[in-house]
Parts: sequence; C-alpha cells; structure tokens
Amino acid sequence: MYKLRPHHLLCTQGYSGNGYSEDFVDNMNTITSYLRNNLNSKIEIIFSTDDLCASCPNKIGTNLCKDNFKVQSYDEKIINYFNIEEKIYNYNKIVSEIFSKITPLILEDICSNCAWYPISRCRKNILQI
Repeated sequence: MYKLRPHHLLCTQGYSGNGYSEDFVDNMNTITSYLRNNLNSKIEIIFSTDDLCASCPNKIGTNLCKDNFKVQSYDEKIINYFNIEEKIYNYNKIVSEIFSKITPLILEDICSNCAWYPISRCRKNILQI
C-alpha cells in the first residue's frame, strides 16, 4: 500500500512522464502505473512526505521540502476542498469523488503555482476536457 500526501491524488492523475530527476521519474512511473491499473488499490493518505517524495531531489527531510510552504498549501487546499483525512482510502474511489466535485476554478486555485501544471496533463486528465 502506497502512502500519498493529499495533493498527490491530483499529481498521480495529471502526471505525464516528466519529473525532477531520473530517479523521481522512475518512482513516479512505478507508483502511477500501479495506481492507475489496479482498481482496488488502497492508499494511505498522510499529511507529510510520502512515497512519491522519497525520490524527489527537493526533499530535505521528513515533512520538509525545498518548497515546503507551496507544497503544504497544495495539501491544505485538497484537504479543505474535498474533506480528505489521514486514513486509508480506495485510490480509485477517492479520485472519482474528487473528480465529481472539482471544477476548473478549484483546479486552478490548487495547482496554479505548480511548475508542472502548464506542461502536464492535469487539465485533460482531471477535468476530462
């Protein structure tokens, strides 16, 4: 079971093969492929660094990122918009629930400061447009 921080629920859907480093991309490919292809996969939401952060060159330590303020603001917005808690979820069910509630304005509010947002598949995959 993978551990994900709240905003990575969106990142795993918008991810399009690019990343910070080769190790990061390899890890992201493994995790996103598993989550996207296993309908009953369980994840544990944690409010800290997670399994995707493990290979990120911006990770400084546990719950500490080079862009900590920005990353935590993404998490807080996901938590508040979608009532996400630290617990175990069915990945596809929680993603489907988010997709049923998200709007272009909400996605923009959450992700507009992300460097990957303009070049990834976030809008296409998450908003289904």
